This record gives sequence, structure tokens and C-alpha cells, in this order.
Amino acid sequence: MAGRSADNGMTVVVARPSRLRGLAIAGVVVLAVLAGAGRLGDLLPSLPNPFSSETVDRTQPALLQSLADLHEYHAATGNFQVIVDTEKDTRFVPSFIRGERTVFVAGGSVDAIVDFSQLDERSIQVSPDRTSVTVVLPAPTVAEPTVDPENSRVVSRDRGVLDRIGSAFSDNPTSERPLMLAAQEKMRAAAAESDLRAKAEDNTRRMLEGMLGALGFTSVNVSFSPSPA
Repeated sequence: MAGRSADNGMTVVVARPSRLRGLAIAGVVVLAVLAGAGRLGDLLPSLPNPFSSETVDRTQPALLQSLADLHEYHAATGNFQVIVDTEKDTRFVPSFIRGERTVFVAGGSVDAIVDFSQLDERSIQVSPDRTSVTVVLPAPTVAEPTVDPENSRVVSRDRGVLDRIGSAFSDNPTSERPLMLAAQEKMRAAAAESDLRAKAEDNTRRMLEGMLGALGFTSVNVSFSPSPA
């Protein structure tokens, strides 16, 4: 209850006892909360934070997708020149009467290809610290040879009398398609015996070392599966 003093004209306000008790209780509660905040955390159940952030590591799948997007990597190209020498004879007939010999020089190219489209999680192994990666690829294969008509020509063609006469009545007397097909077979064999596949492996290894090194890998190991029989 408030009281007044009229002796000197000043008013003195005295707080009610109930208000003082309320303020004291509130202060004790605040101190208890501040002092026991840590212990209250132990008593309350641990609930997940619906707004917490989560880090998902997708390094390997992203890397796998990047390599698979390469599909067929033409790792090396070999330029070849082959000579096709064919001769057709008729038994018991001299060649100047019936027969044909053709010498065909063909130039073309053969690519060695590495197939990235079949890679899976087993093909790429990344170290736990993300500093090294191992990639296992299929062995390079030799693509279909391409004969360049601009660099291919018949250097000689000798035919017997009967063949020359017959060619005069033929729609396509000097077809070079059989010569082109024979040249392709020779180029395929030459590519198989050359170091084209080894060059393709070396070029692929260098390409991946540069690409994966740019992604932060300090150690890149590239190997190839054995060539199919």
C-alpha cells in the first residue's frame, strides 16, 4: 500500500509486499533456468532439427557419369597405305587371251576406340581422402577401316583380249568395289599388327590424367582389361 507525507510536500511510494514477492520469485526462476540450462538439455529428449543441413557426397557417381558421357573415345588414328594385287586366270588359256591382273594402291585410316559407355561403379575406385582414383577400362578396339578414294588409285590393269572385248559391253567394266573391300581387309590386318592399340592406351591414359587432375586428384591410375581373344 502506498502512503503520503505532507510535512515537506514530497510523496513517497512504498511497493506492496505482494509485488516484491512476485519479482523475487521471477528472479529466482530466471537464475535457475540460466544455471541449469546444461542439465535441462540432458533431461529433455534429443529431437532432430528439421532445418539442419546435410552434406551428401556424390563425387564418384558424378565422376562415373562424366566418363560414361564420353561414349566411344577415338583414342588414336593410324594412316595406312596398302597394295592390292589381284589376278584372274583361266586354266589352259593364255593370259593375253583371257585373264586380268590389277594393281591397286589404297590409302586410308583406322581408328582405335575405347568404349566408356559400359563403365559402372566397379570401374572407378576413389580413395577415402579423395586424392587418388583408379580407373579400369576395356581394351581399345580397332574400328572399321576407311579407304580414302582421293588417295587410292589403280596403278596398272592388264586384261586379255576377251576381257577387253567383254568390258566394252559391260555397264561397269572397271568396278573398283572389290578392290576397296580387299584394301579394307588389308588395312584391318595391318592395324592389328601395328602399335595402334598401345598408342590408344597411352593417349587415353594421358587424357584421363589431365581431366582427373583438373578435378583435384593427385594420383590417377588407369589400367585396361585384357583384349578379347
